[in-house]
Amino acid sequence: MENLIKNNDITYVLKNIWLETIPSYANKIFYSLGFLSMICFFMLLISGIILAFFGPDWWLRTPTGVFIRSIHLWSAQAFIVFIILHILIVFLTGGYRPPRQFVWVLGSLMFFLALVEAEFGYVLRDDFSSQWRSLQGADLYNGSGLGRFINNLNYAQIYGIHIILIPILILGILFFHYALVKLRGIAKPYKEDFQYRMVKANHTILFARGLILVCVIIFLAIIFPSPLIEPVTISQVAIDDPSLMAKTLINEIDHNSDTATYLDNIDPYNFDTKQVYIEKPYIQYLAIQQNTLNMLNYFNSENTQLQSKNLKTASDYFDKDGKLDILPNFKNPVIPLISSLIRMAQSGLYESSLRSQTNSGYNPTYTLRFLSDTGVLEDQADKLKITTEQYGMLHEEKGVLPPGAWWLAPLGFMDNTILQNDDNQDRDGAEVLGTLILLFIAFPYIPFLNQLPDKIGLYKFIWKDNKLK
Repeated sequence: MENLIKNNDITYVLKNIWLETIPSYANKIFYSLGFLSMICFFMLLISGIILAFFGPDWWLRTPTGVFIRSIHLWSAQAFIVFIILHILIVFLTGGYRPPRQFVWVLGSLMFFLALVEAEFGYVLRDDFSSQWRSLQGADLYNGSGLGRFINNLNYAQIYGIHIILIPILILGILFFHYALVKLRGIAKPYKEDFQYRMVKANHTILFARGLILVCVIIFLAIIFPSPLIEPVTISQVAIDDPSLMAKTLINEIDHNSDTATYLDNIDPYNFDTKQVYIEKPYIQYLAIQQNTLNMLNYFNSENTQLQSKNLKTASDYFDKDGKLDILPNFKNPVIPLISSLIRMAQSGLYESSLRSQTNSGYNPTYTLRFLSDTGVLEDQADKLKITTEQYGMLHEEKGVLPPGAWWLAPLGFMDNTILQNDDNQDRDGAEVLGTLILLFIAFPYIPFLNQLPDKIGLYKFIWKDNKLK
């Protein structure tokens, strides 16, 4: 009796959760796409919780970690694909028509959040992809004005947004989205002369499709694991190219680097590059190397004209000779100053110094901006073909598979066409993209435009019932 009651309770709950009677065409794969995207989302939640629990060293270095990271990657790709396909079917069949306009709005918001969530995921991978994509995303946010609230280089902030804020928002929207579908039912043909049958929903085939999807994602994770290119480090730059390191440091002293001259419509990098990249690390260097004369004090005591001359002379010295010389040089204190910082960078202490200056050890803003100033990140991205110049970050580090952030292709297209010679490319690109997103969300309410599916006419194929003559 107790088991019977439990079974009846379960049946009652399920009947109130899923749809029981639907139009016959709703048993087709076209109407399983929303369910399949939900399966992907829950796979992302499960794999994401595991990744967050064990941390970057585990997901980058261990076979099990790489496998879970690969499941997370392929689930993200499938999540976006199925949302796009689901929205396409809703569009072609007029499923956004009254009284279901708000269902479209919620689905569009979920799609937008999924894209943002995917990009934040790339930022948190802790490899070269995270370095490059965080910088590119930061430029877009800064150009749109969002950089005042979101620092895409602050992994600690993005971590909280990625694993807490956006998943909660998506879960909330998903609940209300499905609740409206449950309340309104599957959208029926809006053509009065179109015949259809009401049938029992085939939940068995629905869950079978979900199981197949899970198996496919696991298979892809095994065959095409998530790639890894080691992150670029300042110590690596200092060892491989001391002259480049010296030139960058001199530009930071002279406030002439890309970071120091960042000219977007807002300036989130308003820190003093000389203070961050020269003075504070050098003070730490002197604390380690006791009884060493402070060349920075000698430089600061010089007049502006002499400082400019010594910076130029030091730049020429490192370009031609490149030999590190930490011996006191009262004629040109810049040479021993820069040499000391390069030695510090080669040992790995310089990057540690930059990270210690932030409020969080997981905030590599200063490190990433310095690496960006050297130009090595852009060179690496060009080699790997993951820049928006290739019309979206379509490639991954080991080739075409797994796919990269192909959803950025519209941005790459704009950057290389209508905005190619635009001095405010980031800002204007963000404004164009924002306008398109708003139009997309408001589509059901826009006269004439919302009649487009009638002109296309593919709804006849989707609604077709072979049992009806």
